[in-house]
Amino acid sequence: MTAESATPVRGRTSDPEAARIRLLTAIEAVIVPVGAVALAAALFSVFLLTLGKSPATFFELLWRGGFGTAFSWQNTLIRTAPLIFTALCVAIPARLGLMVIGGEGALVIGGFAAAVVALPVMGVLPAWIVTPLMFVAAALAGAVWIGFVGWLRHVRAVNETIASLLMFYIAVAILNFFVEGPLRSPADPNKPSTTPLDPGLMVGSIPGMDVHWGLVVGVVVAILAHLLMSRTTFGFAARVTGGNVRAARAQGLPVGRLMVAACALAGATAGVAGYFEVAAVLGKANASLIAGYGFTGILVSFLARHNPLAIPPVAVLFGGLAAAGGLIQRRMGLPDASVQVLQGLIFLIILVSETIYGRVPFLTAEKRR
Repeated sequence: MTAESATPVRGRTSDPEAARIRLLTAIEAVIVPVGAVALAAALFSVFLLTLGKSPATFFELLWRGGFGTAFSWQNTLIRTAPLIFTALCVAIPARLGLMVIGGEGALVIGGFAAAVVALPVMGVLPAWIVTPLMFVAAALAGAVWIGFVGWLRHVRAVNETIASLLMFYIAVAILNFFVEGPLRSPADPNKPSTTPLDPGLMVGSIPGMDVHWGLVVGVVVAILAHLLMSRTTFGFAARVTGGNVRAARAQGLPVGRLMVAACALAGATAGVAGYFEVAAVLGKANASLIAGYGFTGILVSFLARHNPLAIPPVAVLFGGLAAAGGLIQRRMGLPDASVQVLQGLIFLIILVSETIYGRVPFLTAEKRR
């Protein structure tokens, strides 16, 4: 057989083999996180039993409070929107091997920026001008906030995990300073807040649902992030950088600019989450912006394995956990933070499960066939 005739044969045999490997890898990507969640639920059940509480009752209330009724679904989806954005704030830099955990700070500074931009022009400019200004200001503030983290990583080799966490505390300090001082509204003496937004600046609900449009925007942004990271030269360069920084530099890729750009894009998504929290939920900027969505978004991103397309369904799961907390507290006498204990267990086991990929016995055996 000549070389010319052998080449097509190898092509015909390799294509089905590559497809089989991809299928097994996809199955593994589902089995491992699902198994991790199941193990976390089992360990949490043991924790409940030590407290004299029924695990069956807990998970039944968890289902009912998060997904059991139309009202539960609305509460879940309202919480899902910011989780999508903050999870993307983790997932995008993760493609370059960066671990940014300061999405909460970008959300806070983005929401604050949206409110500040609106204050001097409410009643002066029409809503169709002010609303885009608020949106852009929030995205820009978040981009600058996390983009600065990327710049520190590139220029000064400052660890992005520590830098982004410290930036969160700075964002909270800035919010508290202005909300409790120069921008405090006298109309709300009990809780320091900025002046409430005009009704015309509030984001409406999706028709037929009591859920704001931030959910739709979040899903669209997740799809766009997937396309950016999988179908563009930027995404390819990011994956090369994340795989081996030295090899990326050897190929002439602008690693530093890629880091800054990825962090800026990530921060913009979290900043948009802040915009929707102000313009669709709170109606003003105050301490309620610090709701923990940025930190839960870390868990969402890890469980989705930093895949933008997997982030929305995982965000729905954790939105349901958050929505059910009040019902569990009332019915079982457990603190609202009990759901956070479950989230912490899931996060810990997800981190441990990273060592399992490529080692699932029956899948590994199949791949070697």
